[in-house]
Amino acid sequence: MEIIQYTEEHRIFRDTVRKFFAKEVIPNADAWEEAGRVPKSVWRKMGEQGFLCMDVPEEYGGLGADFLYSVILTEELGRTGNTGLATPLHSDIVVPYISSFASEELKKKYLPGCVSGELITAVAMTEPNAGSDLAAIRTTAVEDGDDIVINGQKTFISNGLNCGLVVVATKDPSTENPYQAIDLYLVEENTPGFERGKRIKKVGWHSQDTAELFFSDCRIPKGNRLGQKGGGFMMLMEKLQQERLMCCIIAVAAAERMLEMTIQYCRDRTAFGRPLTKFQNTQFKIVEMATEIRLGRTFVDKLIVDHMEGANVVVNVSMGKYWTSEMAMRVADQCVQLHGGYGYCEEYPIARAWRDARVLSIFAGTSEIMKGIAAKFMGL
Repeated sequence: MEIIQYTEEHRIFRDTVRKFFAKEVIPNADAWEEAGRVPKSVWRKMGEQGFLCMDVPEEYGGLGADFLYSVILTEELGRTGNTGLATPLHSDIVVPYISSFASEELKKKYLPGCVSGELITAVAMTEPNAGSDLAAIRTTAVEDGDDIVINGQKTFISNGLNCGLVVVATKDPSTENPYQAIDLYLVEENTPGFERGKRIKKVGWHSQDTAELFFSDCRIPKGNRLGQKGGGFMMLMEKLQQERLMCCIIAVAAAERMLEMTIQYCRDRTAFGRPLTKFQNTQFKIVEMATEIRLGRTFVDKLIVDHMEGANVVVNVSMGKYWTSEMAMRVADQCVQLHGGYGYCEEYPIARAWRDARVLSIFAGTSEIMKGIAAKFMGL
């Protein structure tokens, strides 16, 4: 019995998305890897198809669709092997901050562009000396009349070069409690005092335009704050559940793709006169990986259902995030091993998948942070 009950509309949508990616993404993935970013025109094409911010209400240009449409799109994007087109970050991690916490004026101003792909978003939390410890951020936001003046630096910001709008986590230096000092502000590109650094060169995810962001006396309207004054930390905590769930979905989809590629390779590749799949060691390794992936799929599908029902699954999502990401890394390593020397060559997709998988246990909270969260809720 399937844990997730997909409708016929969902299945039609999956087929439509798969065909779009086959035409617009897969043939261009290598060029994007070389360029270090995905063209903005691809985002607009996604928007034209209704593939961005699908849960945004119709009054702001969205479809008002359920979360399963995002799940489907994320899974199918994972099957392409492209990691640069970070639409799940935009649609399911950043834009929900605007949908949930922005004023009506800000929603009307920004959400239609987010849906159409004209406006690409990013969230700027991480700093050179502050990652998961949000209370340690140093970027400040100081009131000056009707304005807010932001100063600070952010790093490892996905969509950092392409983004036209950034959700920036800041602290009020006049507030003593570090958790009550955090606020979230919307900063548009071309705002005086807001500058981007060069693209960060990473081990994997080469087509993702990850960059540093700099704010030097960056002046924005006070009305660009999301939610109530001092409410930034709680807003971040509220949305991290979905962010980490998206990471689980990405990890399982990546593992499934790597195993499919490896099974096909082992069927085609012969040694000592027979396919690799006829050797017991190969069979055992494939079955071990398939078992882990199926366990991950079952766990994540249950998390998706619970999340859609409004359950608090912070602990289980934390467990799922660390386990699925590390599972995908184990699968990547075994798949490269079964490919032999070819698995270490860039012309084979498994090589890219292997290096791209490594970051899964790092971004959106490291495995150690995830285990720490679970341990805390377990009363340890």
